[in-house]
Amino acid sequence: MPGPHSTAPAQPSLQARQIRKSFQSGAVRVQVLSDLSIEVRAGELTLISGPSGCGKSTLLSILSGLQHPEAGQAMALGQDLGRLGRRALERFRLQHTGFVFQGFNLFPALTAVEQVQVPLGYLGMRDREARARACRVLEEVGLAGRMDMRPWQLSGGEKQRVAIARAMAKEPQLLFADEPTSALDAESGQRVIDILHRVARTHGTTVLCVSHDPRLVRHADRVVGMEDGAIRSDWRPPVPVLETTP
Repeated sequence: MPGPHSTAPAQPSLQARQIRKSFQSGAVRVQVLSDLSIEVRAGELTLISGPSGCGKSTLLSILSGLQHPEAGQAMALGQDLGRLGRRALERFRLQHTGFVFQGFNLFPALTAVEQVQVPLGYLGMRDREARARACRVLEEVGLAGRMDMRPWQLSGGEKQRVAIARAMAKEPQLLFADEPTSALDAESGQRVIDILHRVARTHGTTVLCVSHDPRLVRHADRVVGMEDGAIRSDWRPPVPVLETTP
């Protein structure tokens, strides 16, 4: 029995309960997710790993409210996403979620700092405050000297760090990353995953990342393996032990 000073474990920030999802492909109905259940907690980088077509991106879309399951329940921050109307769901995503995609999704004509400011304007933040926050977040991802550059002047890794900064600027409780390193070289991919891990640890953010990139495994707090629409493994990589000199 818990003692008087014990605390109950924090509620999971994301939950899928018996989720099912299928898609029509010509005359064939393809089952993508089959009675899948998972809980994800804050302050961790959770990696959903598996081969292409295993359903990992569909799971991310459902947990972020971009898609609805055919059966089951998707919960985010204690809210049943299936019970929210379209406008309420859009507002929820605006206020509580950030997204990072493989293709960066940057505006060609905007500078890095302007890219990061865009979502802050939708939140009603004044221009001066929005620019100050955008500058601060760009500094956090190592782009202090690239704020006035446009996408064509940035490398792939720098573009992805701008996209991460844009997602971080809203200070979301939930950060979703879909194949964030697959278009990057090894060094750039390393920097991106380090930043995502740091966001989870230092900001207490729930970071859910889907990828088939094996480089990400050793940087995640938790690795969930998927295959054929179901979870096949769920484990935590060992924490590296630092060697000490006598």
